[in-house]
Amino acid sequence: AHQDQYETDTLAAQYCAAHYGDGHFGVPNFPVTCADICLELTAGRCWGRALDIGCAVGRGTFELARGFDRVTGLDFSTRFFRLAARMQEEGYLRYAMTAEGELVTYHEATLADLGLEQIRDRVEFYQADACNLPEKFTGYDLILAANLIDRLYSPRRFLATIHERLNPGGLLVITSPYSWQEEFTKREEWLGGFKEAGENLTTLDGLKKLLSPRFRMVGVPRDIPFVIPETSRKFQHSVAEMTVWELAELRKNRS
Repeated sequence: AHQDQYETDTLAAQYCAAHYGDGHFGVPNFPVTCADICLELTAGRCWGRALDIGCAVGRGTFELARGFDRVTGLDFSTRFFRLAARMQEEGYLRYAMTAEGELVTYHEATLADLGLEQIRDRVEFYQADACNLPEKFTGYDLILAANLIDRLYSPRRFLATIHERLNPGGLLVITSPYSWQEEFTKREEWLGGFKEAGENLTTLDGLKKLLSPRFRMVGVPRDIPFVIPETSRKFQHSVAEMTVWELAELRKNRS
């Protein structure tokens, strides 16, 4: 009965720990870092709505609500969406992490402890396919796609249509470790990580090619590390590259 209160799905619990648990090895919390950068990029602008697409268990969505009037979090995974929605509705999550072998440790995270309790009404979560979004998901001033593109079945379709979801002058923020695998994305859909006409084509090259007709890149790419715990003694330590893209038509300042 005790264990039934806790999320025991292994991958879901790992993401709960990565989003809401303690940091590891001095690496800052990844969703918080991404949201903080987004809020810095939009500082001084009266921007109202943000979309966190591929939000996983939702920490970045909540953090964006510190600066936006309304934030929508979308994820394709039922188990991730369920946990994000539970955190929004109930204000807490409980999860069990593998310590070693069959031993587990129990954890609880609350919006109150994270200083997010007062803004949870600004957040909403839905399950959705990033490559085939319903029409209602539009009119955003900022879209965050964190560690998403290399897990989509059609990242090219996603990038070809994402401008339709942004207001003029809106920002698209993309992060990815570019870990392309045919398990998730067919080879012909990869944005980079292969040779073309005998030359190396990186994912950044692919992003520039696909986005440049409608977007301009803001600043330079930056590296954002992240850690996902697997057990008490085993961790995934990765580095995502973040790029920021502004929809070419400048938006008018709101009064």
